[in-house]
Amino acid sequence: MHDTLLLFGATGDLAQRYLFPSLLRLLGDGLLPEDFKVRALALSPHDTEGFREILRPRLQQAHPLATAQDIESLLQRIDYRSVDLRNADSVAEAVSGLVDRHCVSYLAIPPGLYISTCEGLAKGGALAAPHRLMLEKPIGSDSESAEQILTTIGGWIDEDRVFRLDHYLGKAAVQNLIALRFGNTLLEAVWNRNYIESVHILVAESEGVDGRDAYYARSGALRDMIQSHILQLLCLVAMEPPASLEADRIRDEKVKVLRSLRPLDAANAARDSVRGRYTAGTINGQPAQAYQPPEGSDVETFAGVTAHIDNWRWTGVPFHLVTGKRLPERTSRVVVTLKPVTHWLFERPHRGQATPNRLVFQLQPQENIELGLMSSLAGPEWGALELQPLELELSVPTGLHRRIAYERLFLDAFNGNHALFVRDDEVRAAWHWIDSVADAWKNARLPLQPYPAGQWGPEAAADFLPGDVLADASDGQA
Repeated sequence: MHDTLLLFGATGDLAQRYLFPSLLRLLGDGLLPEDFKVRALALSPHDTEGFREILRPRLQQAHPLATAQDIESLLQRIDYRSVDLRNADSVAEAVSGLVDRHCVSYLAIPPGLYISTCEGLAKGGALAAPHRLMLEKPIGSDSESAEQILTTIGGWIDEDRVFRLDHYLGKAAVQNLIALRFGNTLLEAVWNRNYIESVHILVAESEGVDGRDAYYARSGALRDMIQSHILQLLCLVAMEPPASLEADRIRDEKVKVLRSLRPLDAANAARDSVRGRYTAGTINGQPAQAYQPPEGSDVETFAGVTAHIDNWRWTGVPFHLVTGKRLPERTSRVVVTLKPVTHWLFERPHRGQATPNRLVFQLQPQENIELGLMSSLAGPEWGALELQPLELELSVPTGLHRRIAYERLFLDAFNGNHALFVRDDEVRAAWHWIDSVADAWKNARLPLQPYPAGQWGPEAAADFLPGDVLADASDGQA
């Protein structure tokens, strides 16, 4: 197990809110080496004591159950160095003195700084074996920039020591998709085009762009969320059974899915996609301002894309991928809608009004599984020929301890387990499809459609959203 973390971007929001608190929990549970050390690196001109004083209240706030002893123990393991990440020599000097240990370098920094930082790590000896490298998403902003990052960094460190994060893969509920699919005959038997009508993958955020204006003005919803989180969920839902749970066997199957995605073209852009940007509105009774990107920016805050997987299992099954900001609630879910029964026997409802069987995997904010059936138990007494929808909830028992995603990903990287990380060919394949969507939008001049904050996207979004969301929205308006 590696015993030293070189954490770049240590003063940033990600490090302060998630990474250091995750290390605190791991330390408190006795899961880190006894001599574990952290070198925190950022541009700010702090000294070690000054940085510890900044970090202490953030740890107390993020993990109120932590003991003062555990907090002090972590703080004493941290030292701080100010570093210019655009200067390779500055980076090399900042990591000197620790490369005789087994180091993991974590780059919680913008992707535009990856190459210069890694050049410095290479100069300082921190990318030579057995040292490891963790990279936050996104890897670039399109195929060209991603290829430059992958190729350049690949010249300094072997692929088997690179750990590219998409923190969604560290969520227990996301990992459970594999368990449910491949651990249950009931599901795997119908998991194909013969029985499944459609799949919806929704990642909705009630928060706005606030605080990420510079990044978001360059990325937008397509590159920020669909390229990473949503395509990873798509892979787990659609991939073929791997030969084993060994990391590369899982990642081999994910790459096959990405390479089977049909590119979007301009002729079908208006039918198979929608772009939106939120205007002023209200969320939970509170006013929300419109998003106003820098002049000249054409980025969307809402994106819906219907993806088609051209392989035997999924041909003809639409995968509706949706994400947006300033939506009514924060939720992530996968909704699998099954085809209707072949022969309808019942008087009521009419065949065309029967609610289809629907399997809903709720990933956040709570973990939950719902199976929608048609049943006479839900209908009136003596009405055996009248069916009503019945929801079977398979909720995760409350009180179970769930490690947040970064805790799991830290442990896997420290121990060299790649299963929940993204391989270089995954990155290339994902960007190849995303580029086709972006190019189709550009060539078709697909307009941005406005939607008030607090609504489920623009009017055209109804064709992409799962039915349970639309039903809830209708009930709310009624």
